Amino acid sequence: MTWLARLDLDYTLESDRSVARYLHEGPLRILQSLYPEGDAVCHNVLVHPPSGLVGGDTLDMRVTVGPGAHGLVTTPGATRFYRSDTGLATQQVHARLETGSRLEWLPLEAIAYNGCEVINRAVFDLAPGAELITWDITALGLPAADMPFTQGAFRQHLEIPGVWLERGMLSASDTRLLNSPLGLAGQRCMATLVFAAGSAIASERADRALACARELLEASELRLTAGATSPHQQVIVLRVLSPVTEPAFQLLRKVWAAWRQEMWGLPGNVPRLWNM
Repeated sequence: MTWLARLDLDYTLESDRSVARYLHEGPLRILQSLYPEGDAVCHNVLVHPPSGLVGGDTLDMRVTVGPGAHGLVTTPGATRFYRSDTGLATQQVHARLETGSRLEWLPLEAIAYNGCEVINRAVFDLAPGAELITWDITALGLPAADMPFTQGAFRQHLEIPGVWLERGMLSASDTRLLNSPLGLAGQRCMATLVFAAGSAIASERADRALACARELLEASELRLTAGATSPHQQVIVLRVLSPVTEPAFQLLRKVWAAWRQEMWGLPGNVPRLWNM
């Protein structure tokens, strides 16, 4: 039996309060809206009760953020892609940010179990004046549990249309990519943190964001396998390789909080789920 789950999530600004409304089909839900930092930012938790996907399963999420609204979305746990005997397991999100809106799309990691066949796709359309912070954390197998990723493939697609496109496939059989010093160098967690805007980011602002990220990188145990850059005038990126998820996640949290303060003047209010 396969699962098809769809979610439409809409944020609007109403009387200076960001309000979330959603429709769903199948096992995909948004929990109660929370306002731990006041009415301007609406925090939500995205829940997929089965917690894992196999071949043929699809999670399809559509998000719109209206002018001036600000939504923050996270998950209570990892997305688990299990062994797939037939077909692809698909997780996809397409978000549209209107003028002056902000979205923080911050799911916990995706775990590629041995034998999985996966496509993980995210597309973010940003109108002029809209801004986004998002991350993607991928763990290949469970090294600490002696469950390596030796079969299967994990396909990634991250896109800001007209601005930035990244595609890749990690095949368990591609030992050169997985283990070469020019590839993942034996690391089994990849993490990417992105700040993106619908208009060009002022150079002074981008420089400050890069400087604070690099300062945190220098103090990190992952400083030799991480880097921050701006590949486009509308995009700032932090990339991290780590043997397991936890050090990468902790580094992304620190840089996310620093960018939030530097770029938006907001504190790095950590969702409670991240500390459970």
